[in-house]
Amino acid sequence: MKRLLPAPLLSAVLWVAWLLLHDTLAPGQVLLGGALAWALPLALAPWRDPSPRIGRPVVIARLALVVLRDIVVCNVEVARQVLGPESAIHPGFVRLPLALTDAHAITALATIITMTPGTLSCAVAADRSHLLIHALHLTDEAALVADIKARYEAPLQEIFG
Repeated sequence: MKRLLPAPLLSAVLWVAWLLLHDTLAPGQVLLGGALAWALPLALAPWRDPSPRIGRPVVIARLALVVLRDIVVCNVEVARQVLGPESAIHPGFVRLPLALTDAHAITALATIITMTPGTLSCAVAADRSHLLIHALHLTDEAALVADIKARYEAPLQEIFG
């Protein structure tokens, strides 16, 4: 079954998205959407990474709460910095050395950093040794690196093993 339908959930999402975007249930669109939803994952299967082994649901829940809290707090901080005097903003770039090796874990870390207002993941090194981050207000590079490692990277290491 995996050979004929390598990613059933992805196929279902593609099919539903196709039908929603075309806003019709005409037989031609249903068939074309179904054909694309079947063919695309099948054609792209050789390049797809194997699914990660995710564990530690308690750590996942704790990380989700930390991220949600940080998003709210950082929204307020960024609003203060942007609406306040211009001199309050000191943008800069920082390289975050990565202890993570799994591509999914690195992607999750980059996504979390980007979702948090005031920071943006810009690039991952080709050898996956570090992540380039832009910070809207960078006063202490070492503190930012330590904060990201403690709050996000350490739990992700536990989750992705």
